[in-house]
Amino acid sequence: MILSIESSCDDSSLALTKIDTRELLFHKKISQELAHSTYGGVVPELAARLHAAALPKILEETAPYLKEIQAIAVTNEPGLSVSLLEGVMMAKALSIALAVPIVPINHLKGHIYSLFIEQEEKLPMGVLLVSGGHTQILDAKSYDDIKILASTLDDSFGESFDKTAKMLRLGYPGGNIIEEYAKLGQKRFNFTIPMQKSKNIAFSYSGLKNQVRVAVQKLGESISQQDMYDIAASFQDAAINHILKQCEKIFKQNAFKEFAIVGGASANQMLREKMGDLCEKFGTKLYLPPLEFCSDNAAMIGRAGIEAYGLKRFVLPHEIKINPKTSQALLQGKMSF
Repeated sequence: MILSIESSCDDSSLALTKIDTRELLFHKKISQELAHSTYGGVVPELAARLHAAALPKILEETAPYLKEIQAIAVTNEPGLSVSLLEGVMMAKALSIALAVPIVPINHLKGHIYSLFIEQEEKLPMGVLLVSGGHTQILDAKSYDDIKILASTLDDSFGESFDKTAKMLRLGYPGGNIIEEYAKLGQKRFNFTIPMQKSKNIAFSYSGLKNQVRVAVQKLGESISQQDMYDIAASFQDAAINHILKQCEKIFKQNAFKEFAIVGGASANQMLREKMGDLCEKFGTKLYLPPLEFCSDNAAMIGRAGIEAYGLKRFVLPHEIKINPKTSQALLQGKMSF
């Protein structure tokens, strides 16, 4: 089996996956959301300290299986450098102690393979990756052939939800909070959908985020609970419609028979429903990961690890490196992965 480790941001997670059957034997995640909520976002140094405490605790629960492990799959890119380092250091130590190789995993590939946990790979397909750090449309043909078709020019979809929640003083993370508030609101704020007149296929959320800021400032201390509900509803509607319009452009250029939404923000129910309608319009089958595997987790790293293991993508402890800045290159669409 493969032991997988995920620590790219603020979730400490380990999993055990059988190589031959893809069966997920063990999976546990310890979230740091409560610790970071006071600050309105992830504090890297705090995240690293919490990983250092949580990862060994989870590892203790895998002790009965350690003799059966054939490789260690670990996220080494992209992410917060201090968080990645905690997982990679654990992988190095285990690799030496158990005399097994390390399989480095790109975190974004992990999200794609969250679709295939305990299942066979179903590539090729188009993929919308939406999270706190990324908003991309990908053409995923195979494990080694994944190209970026569109990406964000500034903020990500998930980040814009977090920032909106912060402006409304609703806490962190903001995705679930804004989604729940939106259910109780009306779309009475006329937030414009980004890039409506642009022919470019890309995403941009800085302008929409600024519209929310202006609305909140105008209301000032007189802002009511209903105002917050309505801002959330208006913001979410514009944010999701922006994705739909860009995806429709992509669909007109690429005849995807199959399409998927992955990443932490793929848990948004309105996004799932609207994308389902769009895919139906184009005769495309939509795939969605289970809600428990939308956010960062080691099960998806383990599933991607099985593919990498089959391709013999092994490294020794002294060879693995962390690449935190890979995310910026991917955000700007300057590379495939």
